[in-house]
Amino acid sequence: MPASSSWRAALILALGLCAAGRPVEAQPAVTDLDGRPLELLRDHGGAGATVLIFTAVDCPISDRYAPAVRRLADAYAAQGVRFWLVYPNAGERPEAARAHASSFLYGLPVALDGRAVLADRAAATVTPEAAVFDRHGRLQYHGRIDDRWVDFGVDRAVPTTNDLADALAAVVAGRPVARASAPAIGCAIVRPQP
Repeated sequence: MPASSSWRAALILALGLCAAGRPVEAQPAVTDLDGRPLELLRDHGGAGATVLIFTAVDCPISDRYAPAVRRLADAYAAQGVRFWLVYPNAGERPEAARAHASSFLYGLPVALDGRAVLADRAAATVTPEAAVFDRHGRLQYHGRIDDRWVDFGVDRAVPTTNDLADALAAVVAGRPVARASAPAIGCAIVRPQP
């Protein structure tokens, strides 16, 4: 079939689907657990900062950070900082994310990022990893929550640096973040195949 015929056939098929009341709709890139689209970094609702905590249902390192994440979210809530728990792995099921967030008592709103749109914007590569965006949606920090994990299977009882807390303190105070990124140890984010 000549190229012009292929093009015409595709156009006729697309018009036919629309005329039949079945338009082709794109799946939203980032959704809540009920499939509703989210635009976390566009609609700040007056937030002083937005923190994305990248996690996964099957990453034990992420699981160990749940209490620290809850403490930070509670500590900064009154200062207008919004925390989101983000599941960036391709194929992560809403039911699994809901059960995971509930079982670790995060108490945070949840976003599914199966196309890694937020992970790409935050330069996140592993879970757990944090990203802090200022009130204008600019990335101010990305990386580890703290330095408790030295390497796989090697952790400290108590962290010696608290990278996320330090970044948040700076952003809320309107100061530059001293360290804009810090390498995180964790489970690789499974991005979608092209």
